[in-house]
Amino acid sequence: MSTPYYTTLTPHPPAATPSTLTLAGLESVYDTLAETLDAAPPEQATLLLTKLALLLAQDLGEPQRFAELAKTALRDL
Repeated sequence: MSTPYYTTLTPHPPAATPSTLTLAGLESVYDTLAETLDAAPPEQATLLLTKLALLLAQDLGEPQRFAELAKTALRDL
């Protein structure tokens, strides 16, 4: 059995202090996400988003907070 891809992720160390993004910051993140999704093969979009979510969760360092945010993202799809 192969090694799960998430064990090979090596993100930067977490930020010292979390901060809230400005509207311009959110727009920049949205643009980056859109460009990244456009650059990935369509059949790999789910894998890309999963890897990104795991990297962000590792950077966040709070599993419970990640679970809360996942529930929030699921609303109103």
